[in-house]
Amino acid sequence: MKRITAAVVDYGAGNVAAVARTLQGLGYRCRVTRDTETLGAADVMVLPGVGAFPAAMAALHRFRLVEFIQAQSRRGQPLVGICLGMQLLADASSEYRLTAGLGLVPGEVVPMEEGGHIGWNTIDVLQREPLLEPSDRQWLYFNHSYHFDAAPEYSVGVTRATRGGRAFSAAVRRGRTVGLQFHPEKSQGAGRELLKNVIEGLCRDQ
Repeated sequence: MKRITAAVVDYGAGNVAAVARTLQGLGYRCRVTRDTETLGAADVMVLPGVGAFPAAMAALHRFRLVEFIQAQSRRGQPLVGICLGMQLLADASSEYRLTAGLGLVPGEVVPMEEGGHIGWNTIDVLQREPLLEPSDRQWLYFNHSYHFDAAPEYSVGVTRATRGGRAFSAAVRRGRTVGLQFHPEKSQGAGRELLKNVIEGLCRDQ
């Protein structure tokens, strides 16, 4: 099997370096770039993110990456969004003000009822999702105050911020586009294994 090339979308997100180190540690060729030719030539694009949705979308527009990412996802290039990067896949977000997202996975980003979700938590894998099934009930690290209210058919993993609280999407999938609300790059062995399964599963399905 040829060595996978992962391209991390460099639009100024704070966790770009940590995500790149994790990908390199998994043995992938890793490119951190905003060059569309390099991004498009990769086996998988990774969209990281921390911070506020409107600022992230403004940066993607500033670097003329919005239409490119949309087109590549719709062509079937594997795309993995992490934390805020997952939320950017949505139709829109109400964080600070209503802001249009990439519109790749139906749903809207809305405030957490509990006010925030920070720390280690497990996910429940739904729909017998093969990319995530090995990570069912694994402990992963979350840090967010908004969540992706995804259409049910695209929600492939859920979690709860509090015991007995309402379940919300921890992972979404539409075709070869996957979003992960947690930080696999901060989730130690469980996070690395999950990210590896997702990337290699998406690349194998091409």
